[in-house]
Amino acid sequence: MFVTSLVRRVRAALVACAVGGALVLAGCDNKQPSFQNLDITGNSQFATDFALPDTNGKLRTLADFKGKAVILLVGYTHCPDVCPTTMAELSQAMQQLGPDAARVQVLFVTVDPARDTPEVLSQYVAAFNPSFIGLRPTDAQLAKVAKDFRVYYAKVEGKTPDSYTMDHTAASYVFDPSGKLRLFARDGQGVRPWIHDLRLLLG
Repeated sequence: MFVTSLVRRVRAALVACAVGGALVLAGCDNKQPSFQNLDITGNSQFATDFALPDTNGKLRTLADFKGKAVILLVGYTHCPDVCPTTMAELSQAMQQLGPDAARVQVLFVTVDPARDTPEVLSQYVAAFNPSFIGLRPTDAQLAKVAKDFRVYYAKVEGKTPDSYTMDHTAASYVFDPSGKLRLFARDGQGVRPWIHDLRLLLG
């Protein structure tokens, strides 16, 4: 059953990330004045907002998360490595942030709405952290947000019609609590940069 294997992959990713996060966090210096991810503050090449439905069909925009740092990333639940690794890093970062985690919202936008049903997507994000929200756009909405934020995604055919994979941009966009786009976070940087930069954004 797909959901069972999905949960197993999530657990494996969380364990691996917890070990890595503990190692790098020991040397973390939160007094550094600059972001460790790419600062794109004021970059006009990206949109300033989005409107995407969650797994309950409710349209979500930045206004829903006023006062929170918002992390927007794209992916899909069948992703074998990049997506679960990033989600596990974010889960560990939320744990390390303690009470400040309540001021951070992670939004996972699926690029594979055909297979990522509302049930599958909601279970996937919740397995990493109950506060994470899955966004399931229509094809038109996905195309728009991809254009607005310069996100790449493409279907790669597999051996069977349902065994395809999705190539996609392996990065996240981070908005500060005022709703301003501030960071472009590349995949695979580990837990430490997330904690460092989120603390700076949260003040």
